[in-house]
Amino acid sequence: MNKAVLCWFLVLLLMSCEKTINIKTDITAPKLAVDAEIENELPPTVVLSSSIGYYASIDSTVLTNSFIHDAVITISDGSKTHQLKEYKLPIANGFVYYYSSDPSNPSTYMKGVLGKQYTLKIAYQNQVYSSVTTIPALTKLMDSIWWQPIKNYPDSPQVVLMTKVTDPPGLGNYIRYFTKQNAGPFLPGINSVFDDQIVDGKTYSIQIDRGVNRNVPIDRANYGYFLKGDTATIKLCNIDKATYDFWRTWEYAFQSLGNPFSSPGKVTGNIDNGALGAFCGYAAQYKSLIIPK
Repeated sequence: MNKAVLCWFLVLLLMSCEKTINIKTDITAPKLAVDAEIENELPPTVVLSSSIGYYASIDSTVLTNSFIHDAVITISDGSKTHQLKEYKLPIANGFVYYYSSDPSNPSTYMKGVLGKQYTLKIAYQNQVYSSVTTIPALTKLMDSIWWQPIKNYPDSPQVVLMTKVTDPPGLGNYIRYFTKQNAGPFLPGINSVFDDQIVDGKTYSIQIDRGVNRNVPIDRANYGYFLKGDTATIKLCNIDKATYDFWRTWEYAFQSLGNPFSSPGKVTGNIDNGALGAFCGYAAQYKSLIIPK
């Protein structure tokens, strides 16, 4: 038997050993998904939606229909309780629905206060969901911000944004950061949350990567840079551990999508009764810088 015939024989033998495997995926009931936050000097915002299947086709209609309406949502600071009102915000392809403080109830109208703890309760379809978060004190602060040229590319129109941060002594100072470019929205970095295991009690300088819109493909070649002529704003937030754990695990899961070599991870939320998502408290500090052209 010559080599060509032998090769074809082996190919046919392997083909005859193939077996079609049909994997049946589990179909689970949709869960309540909660995206809730409260920041110092701002009213709380809560977005409720129904979870969408992993293999489901998603378009603007599916996303619009996923919003949950007519829930009864209250938030308490321990001395007063306020019922939130549902609002809708127009966007390009429809509306975004969210709940926030109701000015028609001025006696309980609520904004975030530094150092306070808040309890969120959601009543929907005969189920009650709850969560607790804290707006910490502003202890970890930016001392200053500045820009500098990209190393080895001094004539580039892109620049690096820097900040000097002071971490107070004692472990457990967690932060999340966002940036705004000109009049755009505040966006978190690809890795937006950090603990103080390495920098406890230190003053240090660090590059602040420009935040990203995770709804569009990330331009890795230009990731992180601002442009000459930009007005750059940093929002640095002190957060509690539950908020840190949620975003740390969420960002790990997001970056692992499509990576066959990554280990599976579970997103750690802080909403009870089986709901997805988190209620996050933010103690925010802002600093802006106009980068000359």
